[in-house]
Order: sequence, then structure tokens, then C-alpha cells
Amino acid sequence: QVQLVESGGGLVQAGGSLRLSCVASGVIFSSYTTGWYRQAPGDERDLVARITGGGSTNYAASVKGRFTISRDNAKNTVYLQMNSLKPEDTAVYYCAAGDIVSIYSKRPQYWGQGTQVTVSS
Repeated sequence: QVQLVESGGGLVQAGGSLRLSCVASGVIFSSYTTGWYRQAPGDERDLVARITGGGSTNYAASVKGRFTISRDNAKNTVYLQMNSLKPEDTAVYYCAAGDIVSIYSKRPQYWGQGTQVTVSS
């Protein structure tokens, strides 16, 4: 059974940093594109960053220059380093994996349960 488990969320002051982790079992991250999405109450779930199996990265304009997605193949873990956090970054953050088309279609093969990130002003 495939499971993706996120961790690292919490409460942080504006301008601060958090590092989210997503560890997978039953699937090898390096064989997929992995994305981080976020969703605030009442809002659409949006893709904020993704990394392909080959290691290429892309970011939503709203987080470019502040967030970094990376992968540790030995640990089968994907990370999202979030710096210079803003109140508008407050959301539940979800890890997901699938082929690249499924990631951009918001229909990944596998979803994590999410982790809450709250940025105070």
C-alpha cells in the first residue's frame, strides 16, 4: 500500500522559515514527479512546487525565490524548504506523486494527508 506522510508544519512568524518533509512507502519518489500543493480554507488547492524524477524543479510565481523543493533518494523523502514566509502562505500543505501530467492536472496518483502551516503577521 502506498503512503505519503507529511511533517514539519507549524506556526511561524512572518519572515521565518519552515522545512516540510514527505516520506513515502510503497512508491519510489525518483520514479515520479512529486509536487507540493497548498490549500487555504475556501480556496482551491494549488500546486506550489514540483520536482521530476530527473530532478528538474518548477515553482509557482507566488513562491519563486522563497521556496525550494528537493529530494533525498536514499531516504525516499521530498522536502519543501520555505523561507521568507508570508501570512498568505498559511495553508494546509499536501505532498503528492504521479506522472507530470497528473501533477499539473491536480489528479496525482498519490496524496498525503497534509500538514498545517500557519504564518503570523
